[in-house]
Amino acid sequence: MGDKSVRKKQYIVEKAREVFAQKGYKDVTMKDIVDACEISRGGLYLYFDSTRELFIEVLNKEQEEEDLLGGKISENSTAAEILVLFLVEQKKDILRKRNSLIKATYEFYFQERPEKNKDIFRKDFDSAVKVLQRVIEIGVQNEELICEKPEDAAKNIMLTLEGLKIMSQTIGVTAELIDKQFIYILSTLGVEDDSEG
Repeated sequence: MGDKSVRKKQYIVEKAREVFAQKGYKDVTMKDIVDACEISRGGLYLYFDSTRELFIEVLNKEQEEEDLLGGKISENSTAAEILVLFLVEQKKDILRKRNSLIKATYEFYFQERPEKNKDIFRKDFDSAVKVLQRVIEIGVQNEELICEKPEDAAKNIMLTLEGLKIMSQTIGVTAELIDKQFIYILSTLGVEDDSEG
């Protein structure tokens, strides 16, 4: 694929992301993407055969660009500081009303039921659990955190975050509710409540 084709494909993926963020997954048609990109139907089909294929590309791009900790960790950050920073970044994502793929992602998984070996959502979840588990283990080794089962703690954190994401798209969540959950998580790991989450 030449440079022009690569740029065109990237443009289509970026525009499609905007459409999916606005409409979700199940209501998006190829015509919506054509309209957003201001290209012909044939021009779109040169790159993608379906909204499913296009959404998977959007998710892959998100995964490549995602930085679990917002790129804000310094060399001297403690495990507790890293954990707090992670939760703060997650809070921003949960509360973001516009430009979020949360609804589209859940619709995609309910509708498409991807094969386990191609399940980006599961890979992201498992990867985040491993990162959190390692942070907690380091925190325990350095006597900053208290935890007998770091893997279980990491899974519980991720399950709490997924629950909050679902609530944000259904019944709604407030910053205060998220803060209370994060304070609880941190307190179970022995982190004092001396900052706002």
